[in-house]
Amino acid sequence: MKMIIIPCLLLIIKITNKGVINMNIKKIGLTALAGSLIATSAFAGSLSVSGGASLEVQHNNGGAAAASNKGKAYTMGNSVTFTGSGELENGLNVSVSFELDQAAADGTNGVFDSHSLKVGNDTFGTVTFSGHGGSSAQSAVDDMASGDIWDNGFSATGAPTASSTNNMLAYKLPEMVDGLSVNISYVPHSTAAAQYASSMDWAVAYTGVEGLTVGYASGENKTTKGSEADVSSYYVTYAYGPVTVAFHETEFDSEATTTTADIDFTAYSVAYTVTDEISVAYKVADLSVPNDSTDADQEVSGVTASYTAGGMTISGKMINADNVANSTAVTADQSMWELSASFAF
Repeated sequence: MKMIIIPCLLLIIKITNKGVINMNIKKIGLTALAGSLIATSAFAGSLSVSGGASLEVQHNNGGAAAASNKGKAYTMGNSVTFTGSGELENGLNVSVSFELDQAAADGTNGVFDSHSLKVGNDTFGTVTFSGHGGSSAQSAVDDMASGDIWDNGFSATGAPTASSTNNMLAYKLPEMVDGLSVNISYVPHSTAAAQYASSMDWAVAYTGVEGLTVGYASGENKTTKGSEADVSSYYVTYAYGPVTVAFHETEFDSEATTTTADIDFTAYSVAYTVTDEISVAYKVADLSVPNDSTDADQEVSGVTASYTAGGMTISGKMINADNVANSTAVTADQSMWELSASFAF
């Protein structure tokens, strides 16, 4: 008598009363033996879906007409994230995440934006494989003070970072000293990303004193052959009662000989929690090219505020940018304001 095994996939989608979609995928083996069919479950997993409801209006002034002087623009949140996690019999924790966001997807015709896989535990540490949207150990802390205040619709030059690409690896070591975390990342060689060599970054952070965080990161930028650069960052944040202050500095030392190759980035912020519902902050990010005789530092500064009540958050910001992209042109001075509302349910 012959045993016939017919593999098949069964996809079960269950929508709970909380609006979360659970997806269970089971592999079933169907065995025909003496005219009898026996079904057995070999694998089961689940993915939950999360998203948000948000709406914002942004208004930009200054800059070139086609780039920054675009008046009011209305947008809403349009991405959902599938996540799943579980613990294996050997004690390893596994989690996976896929973000569906076609406008920001990886590749011209892709649908997934950020997606990653994590495997590890407190004893062995955690390995993260980032298919897209990952950060190196240094680029993950490229601006720990202003919260990327420069990235607000301007054509501003961002904080300098080490190399990052698709399909990169990161490893978070297990905690060896209370409050001390160590992260290492590896960016593989990738001609598609114009990288001619792999690179490795590392970062340390200490949070052993209440309210205080001190961090340092070092990495390499090998995006362009002949213009490789060493990138280092350090930052300090301290929270005392309702006030939090932060300072950050990054140095980008390039092998290129152009006057704008080396970059210094400095940022600081002061945040005040008025009540449990209201918070305000003032932030500054300064980017300079020390070898450029024009001495046109790009400076972005502004105020942000938020109000939260009953699952609704209203936030706003007013930002000014001078000498965008280290230019002295009239169009290099820009400003913007933004109002947004998000809802949790």
